Amino acid sequence: MIKTLHKMGVRSSFLYACGVASIGLSFAAWASSLKLEPGKGIDRADRWGIFVGQWAPTFFALGSGLHVEELRQELVQEEQPRTREREYAHAPAGAYGS
Repeated sequence: MIKTLHKMGVRSSFLYACGVASIGLSFAAWASSLKLEPGKGIDRADRWGIFVGQWAPTFFALGSGLHVEELRQELVQEEQPRTREREYAHAPAGAYGS
């Protein structure tokens, strides 16, 4: 799933931002539920706040997984030129048209 998100262009910084935004949205859901549903009480407002607040750890976990994938991709890209250099160094003379 993480590799698929990475291939789709989703970046860890975006998911971290979504996590932070969901914390703010959790407070906003709680406060608006208190004002817009006055007869329902604080229990209902708490449920809305907790429901939205549970999104944050999910976004942070996915962001962390994507960060690891981004680092892995960077290492793979850095290693490819080194591998080619080693192949050229150990190749017999004239193997690569030199």
